[in-house]
Amino acid sequence: MSLALVRSRALAGLDAPEVTVEVHLANGLPAFSLVGLPDTEVREARDRVRAAIQTSQFEFPQRRITVNLAPADLPKEGGRFDLAIAVGILVASGQVAGQGLEAAEFCGELSLTGDLRAVRGVLAVALAAARGGRALVLPADNAAEAALASGARVLPAASLLAVCAHLNGHVALPVQPAAALQPAARAGVPDLADVRGQLQARRALEVAAAGAHSIMMFGPPGTGKSMLAQRLPGLLPTMSEDEAVESAALFSLEGRFDPAHWRQRPFRAPHHSASAAALVGGGATPRPGEISLANHGVLFLDELPEFDRRVLEALREPLETGAVTVSRVRRRAEFPARFQLVAAMNPCPCGYAGHPTRRCVCSPEQVARYRGRVSGPLLDRIDLVVEVPALAHEELVAAAPGEGSEAVRQRVEAARAIQLERQGVVNARLEAGQVDRHCTPDTAGAALLKQAMARLNLSARAYHRILRVARTLADLAGAARPGAAQVAEAIQYRRSVDVR
Repeated sequence: MSLALVRSRALAGLDAPEVTVEVHLANGLPAFSLVGLPDTEVREARDRVRAAIQTSQFEFPQRRITVNLAPADLPKEGGRFDLAIAVGILVASGQVAGQGLEAAEFCGELSLTGDLRAVRGVLAVALAAARGGRALVLPADNAAEAALASGARVLPAASLLAVCAHLNGHVALPVQPAAALQPAARAGVPDLADVRGQLQARRALEVAAAGAHSIMMFGPPGTGKSMLAQRLPGLLPTMSEDEAVESAALFSLEGRFDPAHWRQRPFRAPHHSASAAALVGGGATPRPGEISLANHGVLFLDELPEFDRRVLEALREPLETGAVTVSRVRRRAEFPARFQLVAAMNPCPCGYAGHPTRRCVCSPEQVARYRGRVSGPLLDRIDLVVEVPALAHEELVAAAPGEGSEAVRQRVEAARAIQLERQGVVNARLEAGQVDRHCTPDTAGAALLKQAMARLNLSARAYHRILRVARTLADLAGAARPGAAQVAEAIQYRRSVDVR
């Protein structure tokens, strides 16, 4: 047999399109050609595969070898095709029988000794293989991660020799049992009880958690903005199975998935020097950015005005759509980005404008320029703006410990259960038509909102966001419809601080 076909998978965002590794042996001077739009890492597979076959005590064919990675117009990257190429050469040369070759897919990088090394993105590969009805042969170090894919038949292997013994029918590879991971313990998650005082900010954080709303905290340095942001994940409900798999698949693309964090809401806090590509995703081979790694979790942007203006403007579309599309000349990838934005900023460059005891040294022009770094359209997409003022020493010492995260989380879970039963999504994700259907306030609330729209000159987007927040407040209060109290509080969150 001089021709062998082996199935594998490429990566295109969260998708894993099928790749057929076609290996042909022909007479002629010894050569090894690798075609099918491979990148540098894939082309280097020729040397890895040759050494791995020889050190595994097989004969590397001294013939003209052509390996085609089909389809030819799909870019291929990484060392994930090493195992499939090696198996194809051994089957085509008759050294391996290839029993059950058609019912399996192969993914893994080979070391020069023939051992298999872990590759990134195996969760997306395992999900695609399960949909295709084939078993997945992959490195043992990736087995636990791949087993998270529902319906996947995962066959872990430690080396090329083990794979060949399986294909020859000598020693079958073991089947990795389905994952039975429990939600990560909340013991290491910061507790809201650590925050003294700041009752308004604590209330806003609970509202943000209940409706998955974006929030910005505004105040002098050292008042607890970062502490509050770090405690938001502890207020959110445990991720569902589908959310957990999607989040794990994104971390798998980066090679960062940790089973110890299974079903734990991610918390991402990039530095303000982060580029647009680092935040929203990019690269010649599109990779997920921070907003996608924060999917179903929290994205915390501290010192918001210090971020590059173009970087912040890139957040506007994902905040609305919950997804980001990274387009390149030859590649296009879409990543989910249903993150909850938490932003924090100081009132001025020195941080002490409006401070009760410390003097601000900034001129009005400096303050205006500093606040102007955050555009109006971006602010319009933030549901809650809350002031986190400086507390006097006496207030801080005398303040009693507040509620812990567990008590608040129970109210948040109850409110979210109401939302999901009523409309199928959290309030922050309601479309315009759904807002009219589910968020209409009572007569007093409607009259108050009409006055606010006229006096505050609010945009149509702000109008809908006020209604969504009012709906969340009503859910927390157990009210059937938002009333005047809920509408007034929602309006206050949009104008509590004039950050512009």
